[in-house]
Amino acid sequence: MRRHLSVFLLLLVLLLAGAAPPPALASEPRVVDEATLVDNGPAANRITLVLIGDGYTADELPRFRAQAADTWRALSSVEPFRSYAPLFDVRRIDLVSPRSGIGAGSPLGMHFGCQGMPRLLCADDDAVTRYTGTPDGPEYVIALADSDRYGGGGGTGVTTLAAGATGAGLIIQHEMGHTVGGLGDEYDAAPGGDSDFPNLSSADADTLAATHAKWWRWLGAEDPTGGLVGAYRSANGLYRPTQDSIMRTLGATYNLPSREAIIESLYRHVSPVDTVSPAADGSAVDAGTTLRVAPVLPADPEADGSRLTVSWTVDGGPAPGSLLGERGLAFDTRGLELPSGARVTVRVVVTDRTSWVRDDAFRRRRMSRTFSWVVTAK
Repeated sequence: MRRHLSVFLLLLVLLLAGAAPPPALASEPRVVDEATLVDNGPAANRITLVLIGDGYTADELPRFRAQAADTWRALSSVEPFRSYAPLFDVRRIDLVSPRSGIGAGSPLGMHFGCQGMPRLLCADDDAVTRYTGTPDGPEYVIALADSDRYGGGGGTGVTTLAAGATGAGLIIQHEMGHTVGGLGDEYDAAPGGDSDFPNLSSADADTLAATHAKWWRWLGAEDPTGGLVGAYRSANGLYRPTQDSIMRTLGATYNLPSREAIIESLYRHVSPVDTVSPAADGSAVDAGTTLRVAPVLPADPEADGSRLTVSWTVDGGPAPGSLLGERGLAFDTRGLELPSGARVTVRVVVTDRTSWVRDDAFRRRRMSRTFSWVVTAK
């Protein structure tokens, strides 16, 4: 009661003195909700994509939520992200801003004009981490700006997108090529001289083939962008794999070398297998046990993007198909009909044999897993 009286007297004094009362303090930025948009499996073997907004007031959160859903929909509609969408979990964080729009004082500090480029949209990475928290596993963060001005940014750190811009879905497809695949811009106006990206080179096709460099395995291949993979010189002096691609023109598709770079990046974080049971370390299991493997199943088993194979062997020979169940993901050892005291080694190999990866050494190292059990009859 005494506090209310003091505030009233202060306002009365200010009014009598002809001064306006002090402005009401704006509310602090705060997270009001979190939602799982996509749950494709255990977080320990998925990449979490976090969507968070900057410059959305409480009344504007419905727009942010719709834009967040549109962002994931756009990214997961283009290859190779479409085929490899099951490798992602998607989380949305509803962050309320004290005022509408980005700029000075917005919670994530998002602003245009980074590095002197009007369309480059940046965020304060430390501020983003303050609201998203420290990740428990592999994670990509996309910060959505409440802006209809064209722009975005990708690469290391936080990926940004002007979520209200015309063609925002096409922008995020391009920017995530930078972030996930480590790809460089292929358009003529891109800065020249930096050829450290997997889709850019300072050498021509003959040199790539002779030195087994960059995308040499793809030279001459028919590309989904149209035409053949080669080495096409841009106005900035660097060579690119194809005449066109998403990294050159919004709305195009990823060329084959870029698809391979993205897929390899994903498999540096994720195993093609979630679990096996019983634990497969070469130890003995009783005959009659059903062995199971749970791979990360592709979005479309018939697509070229992911040709997951599950191969079972018994003492090095093909396992009888009659003993396999659950789409080849289980092996019923009762059907082996082993005599008492007999032992056999059952092995399963799970491999992603997508045609979009030609680096077989990487495939063996990261895209294939082998598990074995010694089945013993009592």
